[in-house]
Amino acid sequence: MKTNFLILTLTALLLVNCKQNTESSSTKTATELKVTTIQTIAPAEFAEALSKEPNAQLIDVRSPKEFDSDHLEGAINIDYNSPEFKSEIEKLDKSKPTFVYCLSGGRSASAIQTMKELGFTNLTELEGGMLKWRNSGVQQTAAVEAKGMTKNDFEKLINSDKKVLVDFNATWCGPCRKMGPYLDKMKEEFKGKGIAIVKIDVDENPTLSSELKIDGIPHLMLFENGKKVWENVGYLPEEEVRKHL
Repeated sequence: MKTNFLILTLTALLLVNCKQNTESSSTKTATELKVTTIQTIAPAEFAEALSKEPNAQLIDVRSPKEFDSDHLEGAINIDYNSPEFKSEIEKLDKSKPTFVYCLSGGRSASAIQTMKELGFTNLTELEGGMLKWRNSGVQQTAAVEAKGMTKNDFEKLINSDKKVLVDFNATWCGPCRKMGPYLDKMKEEFKGKGIAIVKIDVDENPTLSSELKIDGIPHLMLFENGKKVWENVGYLPEEEVRKHL
């Protein structure tokens, strides 16, 4: 009798355990099925992919000021640096194909990761952001008014008997902010010594940035007698910049 009872008890425990394992496996399978597809593609591919998705959501994660300057037609502006970014993103349909871009790719990459964590399943990022888009030859889909410094103004600036170091930057750019203080210090230091340092904000000068094919920042260009003798894209410590002056 005791043996039968023990067998029945063990059988019941095994059945319960199997049921729990099956439920756990089912839950795990359902979770695993919810896979997020992420791709980062060049402007031409981005434009083509976007055109094939009539229900796509196009998100510009730059600041409102940048968005007002120029943007892709049909884009919704949700500022990545805004405290309301997550709450605004949550209002979107997470199952729809979602296309994301910023100016150069930094903020859009961070936004994509946040959106992945929030459960978006189909995400496409514009490689190089608006800087690469402007220089890609892809038809601009949003009206852009010529703003800021013209190329003629720029050529007058660099056609000097001084060495001219031009710093293309943006206020939101981390590496730009890191280099800013020492460039300001050097600007004062070299006054009257044959070296001029000029800062150009790409957000305030989109037309010039496009004409000069600036597709990454910080972007330094050094001119001597109107000719470019050196350039660098990306962060550089002060001592490296000084070597070229």
